[in-house]
Amino acid sequence: MIAVPVLKKCGLDTKKAHANAVAVILPITVFSAFVYMLKGYVDLKDALAFMPLGIVGSILATWLLKKLSPYILRLIFAGFMIWAGIRMLLK
Repeated sequence: MIAVPVLKKCGLDTKKAHANAVAVILPITVFSAFVYMLKGYVDLKDALAFMPLGIVGSILATWLLKKLSPYILRLIFAGFMIWAGIRMLLK
């Protein structure tokens, strides 16, 4: 949630901040998934069902990142942050 704003404060433009945030989050996510699998919280067979859509989504997001203006990108990011905040408050 804070990676993009922090990277922008460090001087990166909006698109580079989003791309770098993903580059930082990816290895952390892979490591976390590995730990969860080792502890038995994730069944790889169940996770494999969702991976193709995740890959398609990441390819689509990469393509959209090149096409969207920084303003629209900020609006989308703000919308997701508001949505995530509301979900956290309701749970």
